[in-house]
Amino acid sequence: MNGLDWPGLMRAGMTGLRLTPDQFWSLTPAELALMLGVDPAAAPMTRSRLAAMSRAWPDRPPVKEMEDGGQERT
Repeated sequence: MNGLDWPGLMRAGMTGLRLTPDQFWSLTPAELALMLGVDPAAAPMTRSRLAAMSRAWPDRPPVKEMEDGGQERT
């Protein structure tokens, strides 16, 4: 099974936390994790997690403002 266990998350949110469906679906994954006592930041740094973070937030050279208002990569 790939992805999230939506039925399990819905049970935890609507039964365990007593959220209404509107409240459940308006939460961000981070908010739901916090309410369920899960700390997503506590996951160990693995090679695959580092690769995923690198894809999500790639390094880019800083942008330098030019006098004419344009930008150039430095």
